[in-house]
Amino acid sequence: MMIEFILNDRLIQTGKPQGMPLADFIRYESGLRGTKIGCREGDCGACTVMEGKNIHGNVVYKTILSCLTPLGKVHGRHIVTVEGLNGETLNPAQQAIADHSGTQCGFCTPGFVVSLMTHCLSGDTSSLEKTLASLDGNICRCTGYKSLERAARQVWELNQSRNNAKPVEWMVGNRYLPAWFIDISKRLSAIEKAPVIASEDAVIIGGGTDLMVSKADELMLAGFSHPIPEVFNEIEVTSGWCRIGGSVTMSEMLHSATLKPYFPRLEEYFKRISSTPVRNMATVAGNLANASPIADLAIFFLALDANILLTDVRQGNKRLLPLKEFFTGYKKLNLRKGEVISEVQFNLPDKESRFNFEKVSRREHLDIASVNSAILVSGEEGRITSVCLSAGGVSPIPLYLGNTCEFLAGKQICAETLTEACGIIQSEIAPISDIRGSEAYKRLLLRQLFLAHFIELFPDNIDIPMLISTITAGEKH
Repeated sequence: MMIEFILNDRLIQTGKPQGMPLADFIRYESGLRGTKIGCREGDCGACTVMEGKNIHGNVVYKTILSCLTPLGKVHGRHIVTVEGLNGETLNPAQQAIADHSGTQCGFCTPGFVVSLMTHCLSGDTSSLEKTLASLDGNICRCTGYKSLERAARQVWELNQSRNNAKPVEWMVGNRYLPAWFIDISKRLSAIEKAPVIASEDAVIIGGGTDLMVSKADELMLAGFSHPIPEVFNEIEVTSGWCRIGGSVTMSEMLHSATLKPYFPRLEEYFKRISSTPVRNMATVAGNLANASPIADLAIFFLALDANILLTDVRQGNKRLLPLKEFFTGYKKLNLRKGEVISEVQFNLPDKESRFNFEKVSRREHLDIASVNSAILVSGEEGRITSVCLSAGGVSPIPLYLGNTCEFLAGKQICAETLTEACGIIQSEIAPISDIRGSEAYKRLLLRQLFLAHFIELFPDNIDIPMLISTITAGEKH
């Protein structure tokens, strides 16, 4: 397959392997050394580039990690490296970093520049908090970050003068960006769509944020399907029923105006999941199919008692499966050859139900979970009518705690009920000691997360001193 995309101002047509990391193509095939390679795991952000996608005649830009992006996935896109972000003068990010001494060794600086400029082009520069958050995928070991925070503030202040002008046109008009940015949409429209590859040997990749780490060598020369064969790629709500396409990214979920009324704390939940560039790439289907015991979206959807729609990309056959029946063992799935996760479907929380997601990791943000958990509880007058509870990091698979859910149904919300439920939870889980914590620590974490659900959702029904006393008394026995 001939891969065609625009790299800065240059049209690229290449027959290089689809699985080749974009970072390698940028640095070694194109000679653009501003994009650095650090961790090759998506943690450091030194390889961050800007990806533009043509949507209804408007190019929408986001940050991606080029070390985790297979070359085949950028077909038809605009890829911008730090070298492509200079007009006739320094761009606002470069100028601000220079003004505030935001660079020392300089290795990470291109990633910071690209991240800040991508945020500028998003048009969502209304708050300083969002401007700072745009840097959450970039690590600097030299500066202590305060100088970079001051630089981000300067960029934010400059953006306030843009008013309602379109970001690209405003940047070009002020000579911060080269003029060729204006014609990118037209040039992308001239690139034909990539054919869907659905052969028996093709590797089907979602975002690639895990596969490009764990199986990079295998993917280098493997053919893979692009785009993911999908019959649906939106977030749709109809009469309290939600459908989320398999190729929807975590960022698209996080920013979904459709979902937020049903999950008011959605942004808070998802900010605990990886970094902005990873969320921009990682897909719903990829997170589930990766089958990690601590997959955040798996835990999120299990608590919603979700179903998944599986589609055979060759035959077109479909089957609907409860998500809790999808995980059959460690990294094992109820997935037939040729099938992809085309949709996730679930009933949305209603007025009588409450949802919560909790996660503990070694770092508060940008880290995988030691233990995570989610719950959906329906109840009235202090009594539980139904509950769905999930937990990750305490089993070989993302776990639906069915026995605990069955016990809680019909029970009064009180210290005694929660204490007894904690005992049932312990009988359902089988954590192991690993780098993220000992078995005992994970058991304790899940207990605390379970109690946190009820303290968060039912503060008027929980007497915390009584709960502590009851839990402590239970431990003594």
